[in-house]
Amino acid sequence: MTPFEQWVRLETRRQFFARGASVLGAAALASLGQPLFAGPAEGSAPSSNEPSAATQGGASAEGVRGQARPGAAPRHFPAKAEHIIYLHMVGGPSQIDLFDYKPKMVEFFDKELPDSVRMGQRLTTMTSGQARFPIAPSKYKFERHGQSGMWVCELLPHTAKMVDDLCFIRSMHTEAINHEPAITYIQTGNQITGRPCIGAWVSYGLGTLNDNLPTFVVLVAKSTNTEQVQAIAARLWSAGYLPGQHAGVALRSGGDPILYINDPPGVPRNVRRLTLDGIRELNEITARTVGDPETHTRIEQYELAFRMQASVPELVDLAGEPESTYTLYGDEARKPGTFAHSALLARRLVERGVRFVQIYHNNWDHHANVAGRMPAQCKDVDQPCYALVQDLKRRGLLEKTLVIWGGEFGRTIYTQGTLTKENYGRDHHPRCFTIWMAGGGIRPGTIYGETDDFSYNITADPVHLRDFHATILKLLGYDHERLTYRYLGLDQRLTGVEKAKVIDRILA
Repeated sequence: MTPFEQWVRLETRRQFFARGASVLGAAALASLGQPLFAGPAEGSAPSSNEPSAATQGGASAEGVRGQARPGAAPRHFPAKAEHIIYLHMVGGPSQIDLFDYKPKMVEFFDKELPDSVRMGQRLTTMTSGQARFPIAPSKYKFERHGQSGMWVCELLPHTAKMVDDLCFIRSMHTEAINHEPAITYIQTGNQITGRPCIGAWVSYGLGTLNDNLPTFVVLVAKSTNTEQVQAIAARLWSAGYLPGQHAGVALRSGGDPILYINDPPGVPRNVRRLTLDGIRELNEITARTVGDPETHTRIEQYELAFRMQASVPELVDLAGEPESTYTLYGDEARKPGTFAHSALLARRLVERGVRFVQIYHNNWDHHANVAGRMPAQCKDVDQPCYALVQDLKRRGLLEKTLVIWGGEFGRTIYTQGTLTKENYGRDHHPRCFTIWMAGGGIRPGTIYGETDDFSYNITADPVHLRDFHATILKLLGYDHERLTYRYLGLDQRLTGVEKAKVIDRILA
């Protein structure tokens, strides 16, 4: 394909008509009563004087430290949160073995799950062929903690100490029953790939607080046990149809935090600057010629990458952290790539103005060997989660930082595979699971939602993923129905087109 042919294919229909390249096309548009020059191209970012659906309704932009937030959409409510740290346990933690205590199940050991409880529930291919569905009570001990009286498993002693800082939602539910659609659903609001993730929506809505770091950062922590890890694809932190600048930037756990962050050998900094200036000029010519808004995204990314050459090494250099930090987070925080190290970096990122930090921790897919794997998983995350919440609190950051912990679904009360009193496995269960949240406008010491004696069906206060997303946006100051982006002729939003409600009872 020749350069001219490439240029023609890059030109959008609206750009073609807007330049008057076709009199017939212009006449056709006029005959339909459509203005020929209708503003920005579909899918492009709105200009400052042409509000999108995200900015309509009379809300005005809320400043940060008295300044307008660069690129931000005006908020619809007073915001409780300015940052989010989302701790995603990839694979689906077992709510029955961690938070949803069901003592009556001891009497049902190895008995068949009643049909009146299962009610024809869709099963995965891992257990649909089982001849029986024997009940597996949790082998772990539980105790009540704090003034809230929340039940917590013995494997989470540090989490147990801070239950009065947390809000537990025990009635989360989803339609997705397998990992790929389920994790895509909870991260993007849709089981189909290609949508923007929560972090991208936060970046789009709030804008940046730091010109030298990304607005949205992703960390993939290494788990101690690696029996059954799930794939963690970069599409999970994609910007989807939003401008590319809102995609997450992943920091690597080994070597340079970001590839090519350093100047190439033999290339001094001033030469790198001259090179980028030349590339910028070429990109500006392309932007003026083609009119593709992603060209400006590319320019901004080059410039941010140049500034990050100074900011990222300072960020990941923990030499200045006092010994008390490692007493709080544990010695694992000294090791790059661990969950503890990632949690400490999350605090440092928020301190420096990063809006959204996503940490993924793998190997929570407990189809077998719960006794062997659950202790290692809990040890990886228990103390660091406690440390992160307490560290944010003592630095005055928790009030404006929403911390979220949870997976993409829960686990079944019946066993997958061999059942003994000392060990068992659990299959995927989308009908109820537990997450916790802290800070950022969440009511502390709250327990929301209830499940039946089998932790199989919700009996009170169900929370769908859409409700979860709507509540997050409310804490950030946005009405989930009004924070939208025009794409394919529709005002797209995180919560989609189905009904979603804010869970007001868990808000402070």
